[in-house]
Amino acid sequence: MLNDHILTAITFVPTAGALVVAFLPRKGRVIPAFTLLVTLVTFVLSLHLPAHFDYAHHGFQFEENRPWISSPAIRYHLGVDGLSLWLVLLTTFLGPIGVLISWRAIETRTREFYFLFLLQQTAMVGVFVALDLFLYYGFWELSLVPMAILIAMFGPNRGRAAALKFFLYTFLPSGLLLVAILWLYAKTNTFDFVQLQALLGNGTFAPQALWWVSLAFLVAFAVKVPVFPLHGWLADVIQEAPTAMAMVVAGKLGLYSIFRFNLGLFPAQSRAIAPLMIVLAVVGLLYGALVALAQTDMKRLIAFSILGNLSFCTLGIFCFAVAGLNGAVFQTINEGVTGGALLVLVALLYERYGTYDMTLYGGLAAKLPMLATLFVITSLALIGLPLFNGFIGEFLVLSGSFQVHPQWVAAATVGVILSATYMLWMVQRIFYGKESSLVVNRPAFDLNVREQLTLWPMAILMLAMGVASPYWIKAIDGAMSPLAGNATSVPASPPAAIQLSGGAQ
Repeated sequence: MLNDHILTAITFVPTAGALVVAFLPRKGRVIPAFTLLVTLVTFVLSLHLPAHFDYAHHGFQFEENRPWISSPAIRYHLGVDGLSLWLVLLTTFLGPIGVLISWRAIETRTREFYFLFLLQQTAMVGVFVALDLFLYYGFWELSLVPMAILIAMFGPNRGRAAALKFFLYTFLPSGLLLVAILWLYAKTNTFDFVQLQALLGNGTFAPQALWWVSLAFLVAFAVKVPVFPLHGWLADVIQEAPTAMAMVVAGKLGLYSIFRFNLGLFPAQSRAIAPLMIVLAVVGLLYGALVALAQTDMKRLIAFSILGNLSFCTLGIFCFAVAGLNGAVFQTINEGVTGGALLVLVALLYERYGTYDMTLYGGLAAKLPMLATLFVITSLALIGLPLFNGFIGEFLVLSGSFQVHPQWVAAATVGVILSATYMLWMVQRIFYGKESSLVVNRPAFDLNVREQLTLWPMAILMLAMGVASPYWIKAIDGAMSPLAGNATSVPASPPAAIQLSGGAQ
């Protein structure tokens, strides 16, 4: 019975919690404490998925599939495979961490914050488990609204401008996505992903039409990743968003959607556009690293670091090798864990010293040894030190991609070196050397129990994913192998307006 309804429970327990939060008193810590309880319950429920997942079965599991609306034909169809399994777990894992880091940071409008925070949890899980395109689109759009509102409400400097930029960048391409989904329904009379995959793979649709539909999907998802040069919203949003929301704003939804829909529904078109996407990925990786090197603001440095890491995932996707695809999924999960931990750490520095400006710091390691230790661990994981999670993701992406585009992968390795440079430079600037006047004149305290409960699970997970990576990869590989081996017999020449040279190998 639990298998039959577990995905519904994981998806909508946060919504039920949000409805309760709307009526809770604002006194004391009632609202954050209740929200923490809801997110913990959701996380515990999500642990049922890996515990009962059949790793030998490569299709969707824990499916719920029943009619919802008869006309148009919309079904309540949920399911997970090796791709969405760990992304659901990542989302529910970050939920309690988001509450803990917001415990002191959000002192006003707590009801509004935690209500929208829980709705965001539902939207993100819903994107990962929905297998009906209409249902998926509903969750996709829902994920934009709480984020934009919270950025506008809690942005410390230019929150409203950042929220507007985020909404316009992401909402307008979503209109293209909706048009493409409706076109598919008009031609097939179904929104169901499994049925669409079978129908689009039988070669009866005009390749030119599928090209434009696949581009509409890709543009909407590429903006949300973001893929260079569609990253204009990222730095402002990371800088203005509350830490709990900054941890989830980039990467996961867009990358998952490219995997699921572009590679799953339009494999031939995705292979043909792969050379362009690989070029954009490598340029984005190098651009992100070089701009990060020029930053003195910690949050902006992290924003461009995220751009580089997500570009790395894009490189792995469009190499169409099993190792690269596995690495891209693994690196997507890594970004949620490692990037999230880094955002939490700089937020804790801001709480103590009131600035993100690295030039004002120095010599903090002696005063805050535990925070410094966790900062160093996170930085080493991010730059791909062996035994940590980042090494596994980077190695799989590079080894898989090198077989397809060795020249571009060689350029991408420069970005890996640059990422080590700016991360180690930031660690040295903040924690070592002579104590700055800010550090000397302002008393500070090391991590308290709540902050340790926030950070140590993430640090342990970075090491566990590095040492025991086969546990994660065995599920991912089952979902990625069919995508790497999708037949390309369907004619896939792009329209003349977007003709590319050097088709994907």
